[in-house]
Amino acid sequence: MPYPKLLFFVLIALFTFASCQQDTAEQANQSTSSTETETMMDTIQKPGDTTLPSSSSELAELAKSAKGNFKYSVEDFFRNPEKTRYQLSPDGTHFSYMGPYENRQNIFIQKIGANNAKRITSETDRDIAGYFWANDDRLVYIKDSGGDENFSLYAVDKDGSNAKDLTPYEKVRIQIIDQLEDIENELIIGMNKNNPQLFEPYRINIKTGEVQQLAENTNPMEPISAWMTDHDGKLRVAFKIVDGTNTSIMYRETEEDTFKDVLTTDFREGVNPIFFDFEDKNIAYATSNLNRDKNVIIKFDLKNGKEVGKPIFAHPDVDVTSIFYSRKRKVPTGITYTTDKRYYHFLDDDRKAVQVRLEEALPGYEVVVTSVSDEEDKYMVRTYSDRSLGAYYLYDKTKDTVEKIAEVSPWIDEKDMAVMKPIQYKSRDGLTINGYLTLPNVANATNLPVVINPHGGPWARDNWGFNPEIQLLANRGYAVLQMNFRGSTGFGRQFWESSFKQWGQTMQDDITDGVNWLIEEGIADKDRIAIYGGSYGGYATLAGITFTPDLYACAVDYVGVSNLFTFMNTIPPYWKPYLEMMHEMVGNPEKDKAAMAAASPAYHVDKIKAPLFVVQGANDPRVNIDESDQIVRSLRERGIEVPYMVKYDEGHGFGNEENQFEYYKAMTGFLAKHLQPDMKG
Repeated sequence: MPYPKLLFFVLIALFTFASCQQDTAEQANQSTSSTETETMMDTIQKPGDTTLPSSSSELAELAKSAKGNFKYSVEDFFRNPEKTRYQLSPDGTHFSYMGPYENRQNIFIQKIGANNAKRITSETDRDIAGYFWANDDRLVYIKDSGGDENFSLYAVDKDGSNAKDLTPYEKVRIQIIDQLEDIENELIIGMNKNNPQLFEPYRINIKTGEVQQLAENTNPMEPISAWMTDHDGKLRVAFKIVDGTNTSIMYRETEEDTFKDVLTTDFREGVNPIFFDFEDKNIAYATSNLNRDKNVIIKFDLKNGKEVGKPIFAHPDVDVTSIFYSRKRKVPTGITYTTDKRYYHFLDDDRKAVQVRLEEALPGYEVVVTSVSDEEDKYMVRTYSDRSLGAYYLYDKTKDTVEKIAEVSPWIDEKDMAVMKPIQYKSRDGLTINGYLTLPNVANATNLPVVINPHGGPWARDNWGFNPEIQLLANRGYAVLQMNFRGSTGFGRQFWESSFKQWGQTMQDDITDGVNWLIEEGIADKDRIAIYGGSYGGYATLAGITFTPDLYACAVDYVGVSNLFTFMNTIPPYWKPYLEMMHEMVGNPEKDKAAMAAASPAYHVDKIKAPLFVVQGANDPRVNIDESDQIVRSLRERGIEVPYMVKYDEGHGFGNEENQFEYYKAMTGFLAKHLQPDMKG
């Protein structure tokens, strides 16, 4: 299956918070024990100002403020699942899953019908970030080092033999372009091996590691940002950045032909081909917001650069960006979109019947097919809800049986968890802001201590579902408000563009308006409101206590930006091709100097008076540790309380289980100290 990584999706992911929200996003966790890593780091130069972080004893003392008789511990919310991220082998005879080995997530294999599983990997330095079956006998997986996000590719046989590091290159990041399901021992990957700013496509043998470069990407002034293959694994489409802020779709009918530009658009709009049609080799199914506000599903003529016919599916309120298909029957089968929750629109009666059967068997949950056998007779199914990480089921279509395989977090009773309710409120300039409100399970949900939780991105969005952070906070007595402020993706181009160059301004107003809405509704105690966020959410946290200093009683900044100038100067090299677009969206340090200075909390620390807890991964490639160092240093010089946690084996958010435990204990202690919730748990 081809994996087109289009520019828009690269852009919206740039600042997204990468902490492991446990299994919710099914992301990677990470590294060796803290003690071993800290000892190892003592022998080498540590990033940042090592005189600033709080001591372990100081942070442990902070954690003690979270006093209460709790049914669930911090560990219950953030421990690694025993069994999760299940996948079926292509032939449908085995399934795989990830589970802990020496506190790191590794891959296990089990034959369907058998009682015992075999662990086939033994990673102890980092959790495996992701994996898939390359064929019936071999699996591939990726992991990075210390949170640096330079992911390497590994392969191993299903019996655990013939393990191999396929990309043993220093400071090189890989991308999966095409799994090549029909070519047994090969993949197509992207690597920035020749230039850290530019990714080039390679065909790689997953047994030997032998690579063949398929195309060049050597012009930093017109870099190719992504590649796309057809159903035969042929490289047919490339996406190029032109003049810094325009994007071109380049197309060729065969690999022997030369790429030609077929459509050039401003980065704010465009066409995103997803997969090729099965009959016409020049047609692709795609999403498009050309000449419209919302993305819709279309057919696109790649040879002539034109939309074909009417849209296949559109939604009046949200972008539609996902369409899936049957490899066996070679037909598109369905579309997903998200309003308050995820919904389906089916294009195929057979796939619709499967979904209906599964939802009848598993009522009350969001039901998602996560893996299917090549014959499409066996399906791996995952359930989700706002109060549960759900379970995995094996659906045998031939036998028409739905068999439960494993609960993801059986130690949590979903009846004890809080409901995440979709909400809406109006911004001061009349925009509808969608979000989610989670209230603690108390008899009288009024006049509550509240945690405002803006998401990262900012070009991302919050979604309905189980979030261990939110459930921990609700369990400790807090109401939690998450809002999709302007700039959040999925709500159309106008809503997205309304955030451009509005960091600390109207984007922040949307958050403030949410706080005031909670106060007006009688939900929030105006004297017990905290703000907490990671990545862009960390920036919004700092902006909140800087530009509305009387609104918040305290704040927690997790890998957040404090200075827009230093942030722009320390971006990783593979973001460089998007710098002009970032200037359009965030600000140009030369042309917008005054506005960027006005929006940088580091320049206005004299306005901050709320206690602040700052948390940083030392190896963060997106938000450099200096972003946290400078705000901590400046505030301490003014006498503001700033406990500061730094982990030297982490990056953009904590992944290692033991580090998450320590962080969330300190965070709940900090919040309890300043908000004094009714902590009965």
